[in-house]
Amino acid sequence: MKSKFYLILILFLLFSCKQNDNDIDFGYDYFPMDKGSFVVYEVTQISHDINLNPQHDTLKYTLETVVGEEIVDNSGRPAREFFQYKYELSSGELLDKRVWTKVIDGKRGEVVEENQRKIRMIFPVKEEDSWNVNAFNPEDEQVVYYENANEARTIGGFVLENTAKIVYDDFLTLVDYRKSHDTYAKGIGLVERKRKYLAINSFDTLNINRGDEIHYKLLDYGKK
Repeated sequence: MKSKFYLILILFLLFSCKQNDNDIDFGYDYFPMDKGSFVVYEVTQISHDINLNPQHDTLKYTLETVVGEEIVDNSGRPAREFFQYKYELSSGELLDKRVWTKVIDGKRGEVVEENQRKIRMIFPVKEEDSWNVNAFNPEDEQVVYYENANEARTIGGFVLENTAKIVYDDFLTLVDYRKSHDTYAKGIGLVERKRKYLAINSFDTLNINRGDEIHYKLLDYGKK
């Protein structure tokens, strides 16, 4: 009788675990893999150097990313082409086109950018979970973490019900300012990117000696 009871208990626990796994929202929608999914950004790049003229040089352009055909990557995994189109801001002239790849491998969302494999997201998307973006490439370790995961935000005038911020750097000293993050939205992908790597004076983030900034502003998204 006892053995029958224990068998029923084990089966119940196994069934419960399976049900719980199925109920988990891993957040794969933050990393769309559907062919034709696109996002358009206005990109602003700023270079600072007090020894040059101009000391603060700004470049703006439009960037469109588009998910393409399914392919097999160098590791034998099913992946997607991930097109990067760079356009002149005012005329719309195509300035550059590149083909990256993106893949969801278990609990990792990866993008191969210029032959460098980067872990852009991990799943499930949970507050404060961290990982090394460069775990599969020779670049220096870059540990990032989720902040404000699965929260509503308004970005570029778009009201987004589910977003997740990924903090790359948040660092301030007397002479160094490093602040960097990405934000993803369900059903869209990357909706915001901000990078500031600056050499400064006396903790003053506006008193800049040199450094670089890049800002992505969300303009449009959808499916072709």
